[in-house]
Amino acid sequence: MFRRWLEDFEQFAIAVILERRYGKRASLLRGFLFALSWLFRGIVQSRIWLYRKRMLREHSPGCLVISIGNLTVGGTGKTPVVEKFARTLQDNGRSVAILSRGYKSRQPPLFRRLQRKWLGLERKKPRVVHDGKKLLLDSSFAGDEPFMLARSLGNVVVLVDKDRVKSAMHAVRHMGVDTLILDDGMQYLRLRHRLEICLIDCQAPFGNEFLLPRGTLREPPSNLRRANYIFITKSTPGGNAELIARIRTLNRTAEIIECTHQPLYLQNLYSDERKPLDFLQGKYVGAISGIAQPASFENKLRDLGATLEITKRFADHHRFTDRELGEFVQRCVRRDLDLVVTTEKDSVRFPRSMPDLELPVYFLRVEIEILSGHESWQQLVQRICSPPPIRKPENLLT
Repeated sequence: MFRRWLEDFEQFAIAVILERRYGKRASLLRGFLFALSWLFRGIVQSRIWLYRKRMLREHSPGCLVISIGNLTVGGTGKTPVVEKFARTLQDNGRSVAILSRGYKSRQPPLFRRLQRKWLGLERKKPRVVHDGKKLLLDSSFAGDEPFMLARSLGNVVVLVDKDRVKSAMHAVRHMGVDTLILDDGMQYLRLRHRLEICLIDCQAPFGNEFLLPRGTLREPPSNLRRANYIFITKSTPGGNAELIARIRTLNRTAEIIECTHQPLYLQNLYSDERKPLDFLQGKYVGAISGIAQPASFENKLRDLGATLEITKRFADHHRFTDRELGEFVQRCVRRDLDLVVTTEKDSVRFPRSMPDLELPVYFLRVEIEILSGHESWQQLVQRICSPPPIRKPENLLT
């Protein structure tokens, strides 16, 4: 009950922030959040200044660190970009580890955590989702994005810990990696980044232009100047001239690469069955999701020829129950639909088995496709992978 109330409040707050709710209560909340956003701006800028002036300490792991992040909260399509980087670098001879904070992953009970802290038994190692050979954790303990990356890549180390300096230390010392990908790392300044890659969603590049909690910006747009490379995600060919012009006012030197999330196939949630994309042509479909930008997913289904009859949206990172999935499928059955489709990211948060479903449930598998900036992408890969790294046993964090 409390979880449901919390999600309902989160949805209400998001609607207020994005100005989809009106009235006295919504206006008062927006005014309060606006005041808080100025306080947040001061804290963010002060923190960056302290790191720049070396008053706060950065840690260098003695190997290449690539940060992939964004200026806004959620919805830029970061996970497929991280996957493309990890796969490409691994295929080109790098030994890669992905460092994630494991957002909304399950924690031990509070009493046990306090007990371990009082006894001096704090966890010394990060959680290993994948050790480069096998998958070790499920999505509830890994977090949905780390689990999805580990499952899709299959041979890349994936570590989860809020302290990503600790994760970096473990990866370099004990797992033989020479390249660290800092997932959602633009604001994680404790670990020194060699390359800063910022993603911008072309559909909502800077949210509503307000900082948290009034808007979705984590930093002012002017901080885009820190980026070495800028990936414009969810692009259409030739459709970003105005956005690129604005980016150039904020960062004159970064390479700009336009990319899109290209659907590959549909996969049954509870079997290995795969269907080609044209399977959706003329089908009546129910879509269920719990992501930051569900409209993008739903529009993609329509573009693939599906008739979207029923949609159900939950809060971002929602963990679906048997009852929720069962009730949604029954709604679709009553409307005589052909199938249910969800996102790949959501698929890892669905019940592990649902043997009595009357309709098949598929997830849409996507990958990143470069639309423009191919030369910049190739140069970036070559810059990272050539010459091959020299592995030294003394490469320790300082």
